[in-house]
Formats: sequence, structure tokens, C-alpha cells
Amino acid sequence: MFLFSLLGLFSCAGTRKASNSIAGNDVLQKLRLANQYFMDKWPDPGKETVTDKVRPSNIWTRGVYYEGLMALYSVDPQKKYYDYAVDWAQKHNWDLWGAIESGNADNQCAGQTYIDLYLLDNKQHPERIQRIKTSIDNMVSRDKVDDWWWIDALQMAMPIFVRLGSIYNDTSYFRKMHDLYAYTKYKHGDHGLYNPVDHLWWRDKDFDPPYKEPNGEDCYWSRGNGWVFVALARTLSMLPKSDPHYQEYLKDFTDMAEAISKIQRPDGFWNVSLHDSTHFGGKETTGTSMFAYGFAWGVNNNILDAAKYQPVIVRAWKGLSGVVHPNGFLGYVQGTGKEPKDSQPVTFDHVPNFEDFGLGAFLMAGSEIYKMKR
Repeated sequence: MFLFSLLGLFSCAGTRKASNSIAGNDVLQKLRLANQYFMDKWPDPGKETVTDKVRPSNIWTRGVYYEGLMALYSVDPQKKYYDYAVDWAQKHNWDLWGAIESGNADNQCAGQTYIDLYLLDNKQHPERIQRIKTSIDNMVSRDKVDDWWWIDALQMAMPIFVRLGSIYNDTSYFRKMHDLYAYTKYKHGDHGLYNPVDHLWWRDKDFDPPYKEPNGEDCYWSRGNGWVFVALARTLSMLPKSDPHYQEYLKDFTDMAEAISKIQRPDGFWNVSLHDSTHFGGKETTGTSMFAYGFAWGVNNNILDAAKYQPVIVRAWKGLSGVVHPNGFLGYVQGTGKEPKDSQPVTFDHVPNFEDFGLGAFLMAGSEIYKMKR
């Protein structure tokens, strides 16, 4: 763990001391407040979500929330967090939404938490991962490699492949993960969804050139790139360094970090359109949370240079701490969509169509920042 000497976010033992920039107790208070708001609003974690239609609560949006809850549990191990996650999973019989054979990454997202709960209980309950393992095994055994045609899919599924590969010491999961990743990176769209010049990603084939933003720049959606940044961090955290593609993921992560850091706003946020500040240029919580998580994880794991990226993290947290209402509701959350204009307007008081995934990203970011020590 990196010694956070310059800005000194937290002490490593005993009372966590506040620095001039961020206080550990402030981070934890914000996380607890935001999470309690959600748990109070959804006392039954198995209850269906009703917006334009009825959806079960194990869809990807809720899966991302539970990723965040597991991150919070890792730094604040309250039993009620664990119980809330297990209750949710049990009410869905540890199953996935949609056809288990489909290979749809959104449907698989809940499996990340199922696996984490399986590991937390020392692998004593294999039923917890039976369905997600079956779904991923189906993908590993077939030739199809074009399933991840939108970049959000990387975050929904890559951490599952790497977890299963690590649990079973089976490199076939790692190989298939790279086949899918490489197709997204190099093949989808006209020439892949990754721009090796800007080190950013187009969301899907509808947004690679010649598509342009109003100011003439490429369309790099903040949250879309946030999904990739988180996916790479969560993959690198468990992938053996001996894997033949570890260095590729590492380079993509560090290249993205360099590119993303250069376009941070003075208020700590990132624009929803990363290269067009005029296209819905207000604050936005989800993409900023994902970037903050990635930067903090990179510094904590000695992958990113602390002296360079500490100011980025501090600015991001200062911005994010201001989105939390007194009751725990998070402001400036862009609802579901695929581009800057979706679910607008994004304001401090606007309630998005789904609150869960934005909270999950916020919890991941704050929990990773909380781990930093001086």
C-alpha cells in the first residue's frame, strides 16, 4: 500500500487523522450516509424496480451498487452490509437476469458480488457461484468473441472472468477474457473502440468516426470510459502478473490515466463529453466516481505515481463530497444511457431513473480513497 506522504489522507492505524485536504472520517461519513439512504429506501433488496417497465433487482444497475457495497464492507465491515447483500442474492437464488446462455455482460454483472460473497465465506457455499460459473463457462467453450460490442460490458464482465480464473487456477478464463477484450479494442466499429492516439474509448460503433460532438471533437462519453477504467483496475487487481496480457492491460490503464488526468475540470469533475465541455457541461457524479476509483486504486497499488496523481484524487473527492445531500441522496447522477445527452438534465436535485449504479460507483471511489494511508 502506498505511503501517502505528500497530502497525508489517513493514518494507517488507530484514529484516522484528517489532512488539510481530505479527512478519513469525512469520507466514511459520506459513504455511510449515502448507503444508508439507499438501504432505507429499499428495505427489501429483492423488490422489483419500476420505471418505464418492471425490472428485477438483479439487473446490472443493482449489480454495480453491490460492487460498491462490497467495497464499503471491505473498509467498514458492518454486518448489516453483508446481510443486505446476501438477502439480495438469496432472493434471486444466486441467479442471473436473462438467459444464462446469452453471454450478455449486463446480465452477468450480479455475478461479481455472488463471487465476492462466496469468497468471503471461505468457499463454503458453492451454490453461490454455480449459475455465474455456468454462464461464463458457456462463453469460454465457444468460439464467439464479439459479445462485448459496447464498452460498458468490460466492467460488467471482465472482473468475473478474472475471479473465476483465480479461484479455479484455470487460465482458460484469462485467455477468453482477452479474446473478448481484444475484439472490442481492435475490431468492433470500423477499427476497434479504442483510440490509441487519445487513449480513450468510443462507447460503441455508433460513436466512432465520422461521428463528432458539437464542437467537432470525438465523442468520448465520461461514464463509458469510466467503465473501462474500473474494469482494468479490477482485472489487474486479481490477474497474475505472469499472464501474457497483463502488461497490455497495465499499459491501457496507465495510458488512460494520463489522458483522463489532463482533462479534469478545476472543480474536480469530468465533463460528460470528455472532449467537449460545451455539450451538457455541468457536473456529473458517475463518470467522476469511476475515474476517482481508478486513480486511487492505481496509487494504492504503486501503479500510478502518487506525486502526480494525488492532486487529481483530492480534487475529485472534494467535488464528489459535495454531491451528497443531507439525507444521503446523491446529486448530479446521469441516469442510464449511452452518450452525453441521455438522461439530461443532470442537476443536484434531479432524481435519475436508477439511483443504484451511481451510488455503487460512489461507494467504490470513496472506499478506495479511504484505504490510502500516510
